[in-house]
Amino acid sequence: MTRLSHLLAFAALAAVTPAQAAELPAEIKQAGMLKLTVNSTYAPMEYRDPATNELVGLDIDLANELAKRLGGLKIVWSETPFAELIPSLQTNRADFIISGISDRASRRETADFVDYLATGPQFFVMAESGAKDATDLCGKKVGTTRSTSFPVEIEKWSKQNCEPAGKPAIQYVPGENSIDVRNQLKQGRIDAAVQGSETLPYAQTQEPGKYRVVGEPFARGYQGIMFRKDDAALREVVTEKLAAMIADGSYKAILDKWGLGTNAVAQPMLNAAPQ
Repeated sequence: MTRLSHLLAFAALAAVTPAQAAELPAEIKQAGMLKLTVNSTYAPMEYRDPATNELVGLDIDLANELAKRLGGLKIVWSETPFAELIPSLQTNRADFIISGISDRASRRETADFVDYLATGPQFFVMAESGAKDATDLCGKKVGTTRSTSFPVEIEKWSKQNCEPAGKPAIQYVPGENSIDVRNQLKQGRIDAAVQGSETLPYAQTQEPGKYRVVGEPFARGYQGIMFRKDDAALREVVTEKLAAMIADGSYKAILDKWGLGTNAVAQPMLNAAPQ
């Protein structure tokens, strides 16, 4: 996204944010806690440390810092499969969702996103694969997590790049989560896989020399903190605290810690993803 686009997106956010400082909703302030739900299989965003079983990750660190700035709130974490994240928000089991979830137009029908991380789907293969360019994957079996936006993005890319060149379409193979997809790749059940560009550097450090990216991310988007439409007050106060974290460098320090400094955004953005 260009600097101008960032500024325009932030201007749109400012237009719906009151000039006075936002306030935490009374019920959360009285409870002294936030209820947050995560899918803990998406390293480095959120996962269980194999050595300690502690819940760790970029989103965990961001949420903890936000909670501290919201008056020292305690976070009560719960874990759920990715497909259950949105239902957990809709049924009030979570106050908001910060768990590697992409801002998508279809999700904005019932929710708002405060976008905080640039991302995009990325093809990758086993290191020994003969695929050199993304078009080498036309006609091949490509796996990704079924409940994400990636199946639609793969189909869209295939229609734009494979079929016009007279090549067969990519064969999409669903997986339950990113771990399942990587296992399918290692077992030879698929030829390539797709994950968010924010997760691949971590996977490559955990299994050095095993995976190789093919091409650049083939779509652009953002991950966002997801709020119910009627929770404008909570959305605004979290946005205010996140903007302060960006301004004082603590946001960038967290991203750098997890190797994702290049995925940083200049300001929080409301519903800014193009799709």
